[in-house]
Amino acid sequence: MHFQQLAYFVAVAEARHFTRAAEEVHVSQPSLSQQIKALENELGAELFSRARGNIALTDAGEALLPLARRILADADTARHEVQELVQLRRGRIRLGATPSVCTGLLPEVLRAFHGTHPGIQLLIEEGGSHDLVRQLARGALDLALLVLPLPAASPALTTVELLHEDLVVVSSASRPAPGRRGSVHVADLENEPLVMFRHGYDLRELTVAACRAEGFEPSFTVEGGEMDAVLGFVRAGLGIAVVPHMVAVRAGQGLRTTPLASPGLRRTIALAHRSDVEPPRAARELQRMLLGAGPPVASSATAGGPGPGGG
Repeated sequence: MHFQQLAYFVAVAEARHFTRAAEEVHVSQPSLSQQIKALENELGAELFSRARGNIALTDAGEALLPLARRILADADTARHEVQELVQLRRGRIRLGATPSVCTGLLPEVLRAFHGTHPGIQLLIEEGGSHDLVRQLARGALDLALLVLPLPAASPALTTVELLHEDLVVVSSASRPAPGRRGSVHVADLENEPLVMFRHGYDLRELTVAACRAEGFEPSFTVEGGEMDAVLGFVRAGLGIAVVPHMVAVRAGQGLRTTPLASPGLRRTIALAHRSDVEPPRAARELQRMLLGAGPPVASSATAGGPGPGGG
């Protein structure tokens, strides 16, 4: 008795028609009939009554049908479990993330994941939240770390909040500290030269929107850089920048970090995937590690609900 024979038997039992059943299992009708006949010979009983072209199950067929379905279901489960195991030994994960998350959160998590699953290839797509949402929608990413809130026209995504984090001001350690009394008000940025990210960065949109809400347009000394470039320009004394706290604490020497005065600015990072497609097994394992890493990384951030997006 072979799995294929049982699958053909179940197809005929459900369709009650040999030709339609053959079409459903993508074999010729004669081949299907031969396999059913071979199964009947092996079992020593007819499974179908074929009187006057009407197909009906015999008593033997009625007895076999639930058992055949269970055997095929168990085989599918076994195949799925083995494939799940194999996926954690080899395969790939396509992960999207905003630039500041790539700089701050991902290195340590990916190091831990790679140490546990060295056969999994990690493909990282760096970009703004809007671009990453589009990548998720067209199936180019398995998971993405996005800044909430999502664009209004976002596709159906499942999101889980990962961390809430304050934004801070970084400046050159060789220059006087910006602001007053150890903190910087957004209004203080009117008199400060800013080093600004390129268009498409969530942090750029947030900073400009916060300045406009205070009634002024920010002044840029340098603009258009990626995260590492912006930090380098600030370190060189070309201006100040608004960055996530977890980026500032990893920025190294030559930079001073100053908090934004209350109410400040905050961002919420969420882990997202398409609602209609379950991520691969390896991606779900990385998801579990990311969710486990969220609270320790965010320990220095202020708790609370979703706020404006960041880079």
